[in-house]
Amino acid sequence: MRLVLTLHRAANMLVYDLESAVHRPRGWSWPGFRVLFAIWLSGPVEAKKVAELSGMSRAAVSALVNTLERDGLVSKERASYDGRAVQLGLTEAGLQAITTAFQAHNAREQEWAGALGEDEQRTLIELLGKLTTHSAHFDVRHRT
Repeated sequence: MRLVLTLHRAANMLVYDLESAVHRPRGWSWPGFRVLFAIWLSGPVEAKKVAELSGMSRAAVSALVNTLERDGLVSKERASYDGRAVQLGLTEAGLQAITTAFQAHNAREQEWAGALGEDEQRTLIELLGKLTTHSAHFDVRHRT
């Protein structure tokens, strides 16, 4: 129980810090950043894939995309191969915004990771990977 509570506490502290120090000053939430980041990494991409990559529901992504589109950061188009599918892309303003936000985000991540030496970072990455891989051995609930 101590392991899970400590992991949960650390993750919440990290996310809250990133959101309040990096994303809120830009007018974004943590989920908004995750949506922009997923679109940035994937290029033009279906909304359902963004939901999968960001670990959010399709409804949450849809609501966020509406806000990001209103703010001029994301474009929406019907996919040519399926009229029901929505293709998302970044506008020029969105590309510039996510690029500068990611730089600040990554610098803040480095501050957090700076508490650990390189060997400790690798060990922690391996241990967290082991936890996530092990989850395949039992009935883990997750977003799809």
